[in-house]
Amino acid sequence: MQTLDCRRQQCPHPVIETRKLILASSGEPLEVLVGDEIARENVTRLAQNQGYQVSTSAAEGGFALRLTRGDRQPADRAVPAVSGQTLVFISADTLGAGSDELGRVLLKNFIFTLAELDTPPDSIYFVNAGVKLVCAASEVREALEKLACAGTDIAACGLCLEFFHLIDQVAVGRVTNILDIVTALSEAGRIIRP
Repeated sequence: MQTLDCRRQQCPHPVIETRKLILASSGEPLEVLVGDEIARENVTRLAQNQGYQVSTSAAEGGFALRLTRGDRQPADRAVPAVSGQTLVFISADTLGAGSDELGRVLLKNFIFTLAELDTPPDSIYFVNAGVKLVCAASEVREALEKLACAGTDIAACGLCLEFFHLIDQVAVGRVTNILDIVTALSEAGRIIRP
């Protein structure tokens, strides 16, 4: 039985790592160690959606989840028919309102999770303070590079980069303009705006 120790990892890492393990396994039982109740619930939900039965027990530093392949097939997700590309539009260097510190963590996790999807978005456009994320000092640079390698078009507004004096610090993707952004938004089949 393979064991995955995620007790020291925060959301979304336990779910993402468990998903990778499930996809790589051939249906044999798996054990996942998580450090808190939220991770236990999230990993359990993922495993059940993938057709696994989950039994939970206490473990040092958290919970031990034993995943065994169940009789039912993985949940079939109906994907709505959408024509056109999927575009992610990021207009800030935080996600949500309230705490900027938490917002930066949430946006980092959002982009990290985008990079782990089976089908990454076709493009990601960055405007306003969002352009800071494509620069050399960005904490999400590695995830954006992974997305770019998977074929995602990464584009940052040139006017925004100039405003923040970052035009010479772009490390991932290309510099674009508002006409390109508006055209891409108007032609997109699905727009995701975190």
